[in-house]
Amino acid sequence: MIICPSILTADFCRLGETLDEAVAAGIEWIHLDVMDGNWVVNKTITFGPAVVRSIRDRLGDDVFIDCHLMVTNAEDNWDQYVAAGVDLVIPHIEAVADFPALIKKLHGADCQAGLVFNPATSIDDVLPLLPDLDLVLVMSVVPGKGGQSFMPEVEAKVRALRAAIDDQISAGGRPCKLMIDGGIKSHNIALVRDWGIEVSVVGSGLINDKGTIAENLAEFDVALSE
Repeated sequence: MIICPSILTADFCRLGETLDEAVAAGIEWIHLDVMDGNWVVNKTITFGPAVVRSIRDRLGDDVFIDCHLMVTNAEDNWDQYVAAGVDLVIPHIEAVADFPALIKKLHGADCQAGLVFNPATSIDDVLPLLPDLDLVLVMSVVPGKGGQSFMPEVEAKVRALRAAIDDQISAGGRPCKLMIDGGIKSHNIALVRDWGIEVSVVGSGLINDKGTIAENLAEFDVALSE
């Protein structure tokens, strides 16, 4: 299981220090949530390519960076995030008109291509795209809607995707990682691991004022070892 911090709960005045702290704790993958103030339901604006470039420059090339695009125009501006240094772009299937074309463009730019879908979206929309994807992200909350808890009802979708990806790999197809995001804490990390999740995005469970990232990460390690 890869634990992947989302920086949204960080103090942005101390973002560089927080990133350094995460790397010192052993984190090797950072998750960047980009919201354009339009697509998500709470109309939040987070940050854009300039901040992404600053994060890449701070971290260097040893940390893997993905970019979760919660925007209306991913088909028009994906290249700005690739130019800013991300390794993987994850657009929402609900917001992209021609996903196969976008995957091809990302791979043509030497960037990994991911896909993320909301809890209400059927995996029947996702499965045909699996052969060309590097990662699928299952949302276990509704993006941008505050005060939500982890939605265990996504289990069936996760397990179905796990089976489809395993079949694809067994047949010699492209390896595709399975990620989850939304309400992941130390008390449910083992649960999603058992469903077949390989990468878990964690926000306030890692970056908070209750403990250091290393201390919080240790709680996840304990939960996964039990």
